[in-house]
Amino acid sequence: MTFETPLALPPATDQPTFKRFLTRVAEVVGRENIQVVTSKDELEDGSYHNQPYTHDPHHILDQDHFVASAVVCPRSVPEVQDLVKLANEFNVPIWPVSIGRNSGYGGAAPRLRGSIVVNLGKHIRRILEVNVEGAYAVVEPGVTFADLHQYLVEHNLKDKLWIDVPDLGGGSVLGNAMERGVGYTPYGDHWMMHCGMEVVLPNGELMRTGMGAMPEPRKAGTVPGRLDEEPGNKCWQLFPYGFGPYNDGIFSQSNLGIATKMGIWLMPNPGGYQSYLITVPKEEDLRKAVDIIRPLRLQMVLQNVPTIRHILLDAAVLGSKASYTSTQGPLGDEELDAIAKKLNLGRWNFYGALYGPEPTRTALWGVIKQAFSAIEGVKFFFPEDIKENCVLHTRHKTLQGIPTFDELKWIDWIPNGAHLFFSPISKVSGEDAMLQYSVTKTRVIESGLDFIGTFTVGMREMHHIVCIVFNRKDEDAKRRAHSLIKILIADCAAHGWGEYRTHLALMDQIAGTYNWNNNVLMRFNETIKNALDPKGILAPGKNGIWPTNYARTTHKL
Repeated sequence: MTFETPLALPPATDQPTFKRFLTRVAEVVGRENIQVVTSKDELEDGSYHNQPYTHDPHHILDQDHFVASAVVCPRSVPEVQDLVKLANEFNVPIWPVSIGRNSGYGGAAPRLRGSIVVNLGKHIRRILEVNVEGAYAVVEPGVTFADLHQYLVEHNLKDKLWIDVPDLGGGSVLGNAMERGVGYTPYGDHWMMHCGMEVVLPNGELMRTGMGAMPEPRKAGTVPGRLDEEPGNKCWQLFPYGFGPYNDGIFSQSNLGIATKMGIWLMPNPGGYQSYLITVPKEEDLRKAVDIIRPLRLQMVLQNVPTIRHILLDAAVLGSKASYTSTQGPLGDEELDAIAKKLNLGRWNFYGALYGPEPTRTALWGVIKQAFSAIEGVKFFFPEDIKENCVLHTRHKTLQGIPTFDELKWIDWIPNGAHLFFSPISKVSGEDAMLQYSVTKTRVIESGLDFIGTFTVGMREMHHIVCIVFNRKDEDAKRRAHSLIKILIADCAAHGWGEYRTHLALMDQIAGTYNWNNNVLMRFNETIKNALDPKGILAPGKNGIWPTNYARTTHKL
């Protein structure tokens, strides 16, 4: 069995060692489950539905900057454990991914060039349980939101349980929760709704968190099998904390373990549902809208995770830039107003939903409508009020947990569209929203791009998702996009706004902004990393956390 020389060897690994490592890996997973990346000519950016595992399809640096030396697809949890043990034996860094659709944040690409990408989603993709009484599911890394929804439909459970979905339905349920992704029903905080994990530690040992650490008594006559196949404690997916320190958090957005199972709470069918759209006519009305939203969200009159979307986000879902204007540079106010008029939308568009029996929905809608009527010129719509194709029809599905793929279309705003997400957090206040919008919009326009973004409102904070859309075949556009996001990170840090998630190329910079008290948080994270993973084999550099054996300055971008 021979393996070719990769395009990028793992750091501190020579070709003979690389070949010996993969030969041993092949004995575990099978030769057919290993792909060696030998040439830049092999790198295909693909698409959302056919995403690469070798590199970032939305590359802002050279296409092969964040490139894997090989992609390995284990078939079971014991194979993941064996792979981790081999990585320790050979000192080879590995980068685990679930489905690999971390779109806008680096995809499946490794932070450290030449790492082995471990694709968990190809084979480890079972829905292990859907419990109606407890309203939860237990899933493996390869289970997508679309998979879980289809399972509920096929097993006639959709009238009992709903899932929560992000904008696109093709991502991993487990992976999205691990990255603290969000959806839009009342269960929109996915990490908050997880309960119980099974994790392969950096030494290859298998651990279950929370109540899962207490074994479920075996029935008489049963024969012990694989550890990962043993049933979990009856309360594993019901009570997240167990006894002693709560450990789940150290595995979220970290490089301290590989999650192989996760419990996720599902939403009981609320017994009624109605989505709606409120159009806000003027750009400056964002201030008043957010101040209206804050008390309604805290009081849970706004039950779900609502969004305030900029006009160009909706416009880009419905058509390309060329379908609206011949202007090549950033669009001005007159053009934005013209697009809003054409689509019968506002400069900002608020999407939400009502849940529960009709009397409950009617009462809540009365309060919401009265509050928003304080903004001059607002309009109110239900999906049935709009006959033509519109974003509300898509959000109508998303807000009740039905996966869609329509939101993919905004990436095609310009030819050869690719994107980065910039994701600062702010408090829910009109002043903060306007200031953050002004700061980010100014920089985006200075870079020659159109501002496209949305505010996603949590209970007490807002995620401001700025969609940086650029031409992936234009080297100057890529350079400007990269420069823009670095400037935005610094600008927002100066206002005390930190990002909750980011692209591979910006991880160190953002980690550096969380530097209170002489970087004590990073020093704490590094202490845990070096204790649990002394050889630094698991995802070195993820979210700025580097093990001792990789000098941070060597890999600075």
